[in-house]
Amino acid sequence: MPYEKPLAWVPNLEDAIQRHPLTVQPETSLLEAIALISQAHHHTCLLAEGPASLNGLGKAVRASCVLVTQENVILGILTERDVVRLTAQALDLQTVKVSDVMVHPVVTLPERSVQDIFAVLFLFRRYRIRHVPIVNEQDHLVGVISHESVRQVLRPANLLRFRRVSDVMTVDVIQAPLTATVLHLAQLMATHRVSCVVITQLDGEENEQPVGIVTERDIVQFQALQLDLGKTAAQQVMSSPLFLLSPQDSLWTAHQEMQKRRVGRLVVSWNWGKGLGLVTQTSLLRVFDPMEMYGVIENLQQTLQQLEVKPPEPLPPTGALPLALQSTLAPQNTTFDSASATSNTDARSQPTGSDREEGPPSIADIYTMVKTIVHDRELSLEQVRSQLQSVLNTLEQL
Repeated sequence: MPYEKPLAWVPNLEDAIQRHPLTVQPETSLLEAIALISQAHHHTCLLAEGPASLNGLGKAVRASCVLVTQENVILGILTERDVVRLTAQALDLQTVKVSDVMVHPVVTLPERSVQDIFAVLFLFRRYRIRHVPIVNEQDHLVGVISHESVRQVLRPANLLRFRRVSDVMTVDVIQAPLTATVLHLAQLMATHRVSCVVITQLDGEENEQPVGIVTERDIVQFQALQLDLGKTAAQQVMSSPLFLLSPQDSLWTAHQEMQKRRVGRLVVSWNWGKGLGLVTQTSLLRVFDPMEMYGVIENLQQTLQQLEVKPPEPLPPTGALPLALQSTLAPQNTTFDSASATSNTDARSQPTGSDREEGPPSIADIYTMVKTIVHDRELSLEQVRSQLQSVLNTLEQL
């Protein structure tokens, strides 16, 4: 399978900006803010059938937060996870104002810095957040980039196709029985800082089998409907039946199923239900994290070393190799304002192999080049791009 052109999978983040995010005034009641998130989610789910269209991102991405603003200046943010946390505290939603519980200050990104996916991924990872508001030079709200909107615009078919679910899934799955109350589920999510609880039931052999799931988004819906969460059982409101992934499925399959089903997480099951895992939007985006990709390069090195001792033959899979290396693009000193990165090149260029004898490059040469790019924290983004391109050119000679 031919691989994509270098950096072709990297999206234009302008397409990932939700230009009309939900906003409320500071004096808005918490219950009204929750209702806005709930209504926006319900509305967008009805807009289209089938997988979300990249050309209609604004309609396909569901609102999972509200921004508290005054004269278009961001004062705070309220997310689905915040709603779960507040639900666990059993607050009276009708008497609390959104300004009393909003998270502030808010991590934002200047619009001029919306140039590369890695600037946003850096903020997601650094602050453990899933929403980054975009502001202009006057600090006025322009839009929001979220985990979901980034995933919608990614086109990493080759990279995801050659990674497995088992590479990124978490096995620390919080479970609860069918009889657990929704209030208890919210408390579990808040305590363990997770986005869902998998509902399980004992089978004939006394093994816990996954039969349903309740997510943060569900908690928002239930609060908007003003259900009595202390008396509502999981089996009454859980999403069921579950679509189950296998650890051997490709991440591309997981990505496609999330798109098709408009969900942010999928349950992984193996060994007749005895093994349980989760793949989320967060874990999918982790594929593009430079630290995670360094582990991929280590595995790649071992594979290529084994191939070196065999007669020359095409490297399987040919499409995965350049894309795996492409994902080391993000330098570890990424700053909020990536537009300030300089594009000049200097003496810190990648090893060219000029000191060795003439001949085709070896696997060791390529691996050394990649390690240099990964570990040199003084490289600007443009320098990393240029040097990685040289690596890709060298790989083509193989």
